Amino acid sequence: MTDLVFETPSLQCRRWVTTDLDAIHAVYSDREAMRWVDDGEPITRAACEEWLRVTERNYATRGYGMFALTDRERGEVVGFCGLVHPGNQPEPEIKYAFRREVWGRGLASEAVPALLRHGASLGMERIIATVAPENVASRRVLEKAGLREIDRREDAEGTTLVYEWIAPAGRA
Repeated sequence: MTDLVFETPSLQCRRWVTTDLDAIHAVYSDREAMRWVDDGEPITRAACEEWLRVTERNYATRGYGMFALTDRERGEVVGFCGLVHPGNQPEPEIKYAFRREVWGRGLASEAVPALLRHGASLGMERIIATVAPENVASRRVLEKAGLREIDRREDAEGTTLVYEWIAPAGRA
């Protein structure tokens, strides 16, 4: 696999390819899976196509973006994770989402630390994550991976907690 980014015991992480469109849409069009993402609304297939194009541009300009997570045994896409800059914010932000049928298997707890190590290998010294206070599962994943809550933002859509990860000395 030439676009391999990292591996964990259960997952392989690789760059998105155009044939991932159906899998991207399957995750991001699921209302329950999207409950904690942005405005909580599912994303259309056309929006997924555009996101795929944006991700390809990010690979070209930044060297990173969103990635596909595949089950190491079956090879099927089970979710996505990545480092992005929403609204062109300066610091990279970790994002992840999984197909509902794999929730509860600890895959996010495998992917997030591996993605942080990947960010450190690219020279990133600080990575943030945002999460709704009610999203207890994601908060646990982030805290287990070593991120700590640093801010609470209020806006028209509600409260967002901001977490940060600082690369250990000598890692970035």
